[in-house]
Amino acid sequence: MDAKGHAALITGGASGLGAATARALAAAGAKVAILDVDGEAAAKTAAEVGGLGLACDVTDDAGTAAALAEARDAHGAARILVNCAGVGTPGRIVGRDGPSPLDDFVRVVNINLIGTYNALRLAAADMKGLEPLETGERGVIVNTASVAAFEGQIGQAAYAASKGGIAALTLPAAREFSRSGIRVLTIAPGIFATPMLFGLSEEVQESLAASIPFPSRLGEPDEYAGLVMHMLDNVMLNGTVVRLDGAIRMQPI
Repeated sequence: MDAKGHAALITGGASGLGAATARALAAAGAKVAILDVDGEAAAKTAAEVGGLGLACDVTDDAGTAAALAEARDAHGAARILVNCAGVGTPGRIVGRDGPSPLDDFVRVVNINLIGTYNALRLAAADMKGLEPLETGERGVIVNTASVAAFEGQIGQAAYAASKGGIAALTLPAAREFSRSGIRVLTIAPGIFATPMLFGLSEEVQESLAASIPFPSRLGEPDEYAGLVMHMLDNVMLNGTVVRLDGAIRMQPI
């Protein structure tokens, strides 16, 4: 799918991978709507790319539906959805003080997995009503998992479970929507230079970068965005999870 002229939604689009994707889509001529729980940051990033910025909590059913409706009124129904909203709260299942708070696990799964599903179901419902393009496509949905879905480290139980759910969601969603010409894909990034990582010390960041076989550096958000754009262009890509990780395989700790 050529993004030019089509409406695109990016959840978690105010920073990091989402912001890089918003810039790439805008540069390709898409009509971009950035949805983020930080409405002020969403508006700022949207202003930079000439798009629409909306406050949106993807775990909120009615709130997300309202944000999509506002974007639809401004740009028309979206043919492109990129789900980047997510959090990565670390914590052992059982720590020194006993079992971890259940609310911590629920929060991560709600934002990462339930939030992805929520935006996917609402956007797909709109896509199904669109006229097919010359390729037969009505839309493309790209979700964001993580290599932690496959090699979750100690302390990543909630994050790995949520991202594993996103990976597992990919194929059944693609199969369901195939008759409507809607493709569903997932990117599983490795260690990327994003605000989530910048919270760690420089020493830890350097150590993580050195653990990547090649290239031995942190991934750049623009590289994630570049894969999103390729997925849009390549109609045969569907129902699969693509690792973007420099061949890293995470160790237990």
